[in-house]
Amino acid sequence: MALTKTAPHSDADDQTSGRVRWRAVILGLLLTVLICAYTPFHNCFRHGTPLGGGHFPLAPFFILTWLVILTAGIRCLFNARTPLTGRELLCAWVLMVIGSGIAYTGLARTFFINLTAPYHFATIGNNWAAVLQPLLPDGWYPADRQAITDLYNGLPGGRELGLGALMAKIPWQAWVRPLLGWAVFIFLCYGVMIGLTNLMSRQWLRNERMNLPLLRVPEMLETAFDQQQLWPFFEDRFLLAGLSIPVLLHLLNGLHFYFPQVPQVPTLVLAGPLFPQTGLFAGFYKLKIYIYPAFIGFAFLTTKQISASFFIFYLLGCLLTGLLGLLGFAIPAAALGTTFGPTLSHPEEMQMIGAGGIFFLFIVWLGRRHIVDIVAQVAGRQAAPTLETEWISLSGAFWTSLGCSIGLVAWCLYFGFPLLPALFLLGAGFMLLIVATRVICQGGIAYFTLTAAPIDGIFALFGSRFFTATGVLMAAVIQKVLFVDLRETLMPSLMHGAKISQATRQKRTMLTGIGLVLVLSVGVSFVAMLVLCYRYGLRELNLDWATRTTVGVYENVQTLIEQPMTPNRFVLSFAIVGAVFMLALVVAYHRFYWWPLHPIGYLTAYSSAARILWFSFFIGWACNTLCMRYGGVGLFKRARLFFIGLILGDFMMGGLWALVGIFMDTSYLVLPD
Repeated sequence: MALTKTAPHSDADDQTSGRVRWRAVILGLLLTVLICAYTPFHNCFRHGTPLGGGHFPLAPFFILTWLVILTAGIRCLFNARTPLTGRELLCAWVLMVIGSGIAYTGLARTFFINLTAPYHFATIGNNWAAVLQPLLPDGWYPADRQAITDLYNGLPGGRELGLGALMAKIPWQAWVRPLLGWAVFIFLCYGVMIGLTNLMSRQWLRNERMNLPLLRVPEMLETAFDQQQLWPFFEDRFLLAGLSIPVLLHLLNGLHFYFPQVPQVPTLVLAGPLFPQTGLFAGFYKLKIYIYPAFIGFAFLTTKQISASFFIFYLLGCLLTGLLGLLGFAIPAAALGTTFGPTLSHPEEMQMIGAGGIFFLFIVWLGRRHIVDIVAQVAGRQAAPTLETEWISLSGAFWTSLGCSIGLVAWCLYFGFPLLPALFLLGAGFMLLIVATRVICQGGIAYFTLTAAPIDGIFALFGSRFFTATGVLMAAVIQKVLFVDLRETLMPSLMHGAKISQATRQKRTMLTGIGLVLVLSVGVSFVAMLVLCYRYGLRELNLDWATRTTVGVYENVQTLIEQPMTPNRFVLSFAIVGAVFMLALVVAYHRFYWWPLHPIGYLTAYSSAARILWFSFFIGWACNTLCMRYGGVGLFKRARLFFIGLILGDFMMGGLWALVGIFMDTSYLVLPD
């Protein structure tokens, strides 16, 4: 019998087949655990650049870049197969991205303050003991008051204890019940997000062919690595020119941070004093110009229509403030009433409630045929096609989302949340998550914040009595856990993971890795934060913002309990204006190919992200426009390496200064917190 010689397996075979081995998943899990364990200490105690901040987090990309360089070096030195392909390195990176946000603003930053504030900050003056504490659900909060006191003050002698001795003294028994109870809520929410991402991915990624600007740089690193062109990539003169700018900038400013006698280059310009405090341009009185090279790079890689929309709508929002005052419609901030939005400060900003609702309906309308396919598969009238972007079948994702949603409602009912308000809260929360995911992924916004919170819109429509006193408190606390601060929310990272999984065969392997990384990230982040708080005391950490906003939530709850809110005509009026304006925008965007503005720019007009990034998007748009007008596609392809250099330089310097911060009392801040 003749024997056929089998050709040796090569890197090229893995690359063309889209193979992802378990070694990549395990590597991503291990690195995520390290990031989650160190992030609370670095961010809260060292005050350094957030390692997991935003939707293009620092630590995962810094690690990915060095992994690519080291793996390529191993291949070059030993002329051997690499232990990982570029696609596998990218899969490990996206696992780190998914888990890293949980350790900070995505969950852990405010979580323990949220669970202890109504006890620790209760005084005779605010009367929380009589008004709020009787409403607190059993099982949500630790019952041991001494455990709460030690969380804020630190354990006696905790700074001198070793890690093992410190962990032995932490009152774990006080935290077991609330942590397990909230873990059920958190993982049910994550289940809904995974199911929704699986349902939306084919429509967004294949049918609409949505660009994902935040993936451009990691994918270029992967391509250069797999094609063995990594060194020519890093030697490109355009890339080196772009890289040199943030390197020199942060080298000088970082040295100034530690040695004030070294001169610095200002990265913040207060442009407000150039404008009057009254008149048409009054809204520009607090205008600031931030210089972030990485965000200029992201703006260049985003389509011109989107990048232009971000800064144009922000400037128009500032102009509206002055115009209303000029026309005699200067509505005081007090007319807004009691709200929970992270940046909501004026009634006109409630346009975003109506705008967000209309844009969600626009997303549904664009995917109407895909929704019909989902219904047909769930009903069994249509066979499930081959998986393309999905981790599991559409019917499986539907039942996963539905089952986890029913579980969330049951969880709310178990703790005393009325049924109808719970349905409205969860529905509004996930609706805004879908809208925010579209804005972040399509717009390439690495730093995004909401203007209004989900319950702001519900209260404006129905008033606070709709929720009952207990419902108001529970809604505010639930919202604070996962639905209000979207700087590191999970769904955009899941969508990026779906895009990366698209070119792989082992989609179930990736889904298993995502499930494991979520469990490990939540567990490690909780333990790391508790260890940090009981060692140093929460009051000694860099958590003033988290404390202030959480206390503000309970103050607002008390206000609504004592003085229930009725539907607000000012808020409703601006919400209707926002809905009408967004409707006009989506019609113009969808019907007229020449229309210059994208609707998602309007959704960011009043967010803190727009205040920080508007100038970066202006510079990125201007450079993109000039390249295409005077050099065409050829110049654009060459020039984009310059802007990729800006991104690489910013994140490499952020990572290097974070390493320096390990040995110093504080750390130089490269990216926004």
